[in-house]
Amino acid sequence: MRIVSLVPVGEVARSHLELLAEGLTPLLHVACTISTQRLDLDLAYDSLRGQYHSTAILKRLRKLPTAESWRVLGVTDADLFIPILTFVFGEAQLGPANATTAVVSMYRLRQEFYGMPPDPEMLAARLLKESLHELGHTFGLRHCADYRCVMSSSPAVENIDLKLPQFCPSCADGI
Repeated sequence: MRIVSLVPVGEVARSHLELLAEGLTPLLHVACTISTQRLDLDLAYDSLRGQYHSTAILKRLRKLPTAESWRVLGVTDADLFIPILTFVFGEAQLGPANATTAVVSMYRLRQEFYGMPPDPEMLAARLLKESLHELGHTFGLRHCADYRCVMSSSPAVENIDLKLPQFCPSCADGI
């Protein structure tokens, strides 16, 4: 059985991880576990940017003892970045060889970030899509030209909302 281990990175409500596990299980035909280990964010913080470096989080996730896991997905509520971009919704090791780790952030997936009232259902849908996207990278998938495919690029949250929570036929063949 393939297992995706969901790891809280910083303070993350267990309910978000449970909803994500419920969404990922049927779509990827996997079992999901929720780690009792919480990864500390302190080493990834960049005080000049006021954000967390996602690559540093990936490096720490790779060191976690998760021998039974097929993939490891860190989930955080922190604002993530890589040096060449203002922010990222997530980051992953590009597979398929030995790429097993990804991280996603709920920070900019929340309606509150954009000055709107909270929408838990929208947050859950966006988190599922971005999690599938980053896990897709661990399978070796690159960005897809089909805007409905979960592997399409998402430079803004509106792009996430246009996606379907599934891989297009071409990308699905690569899994």
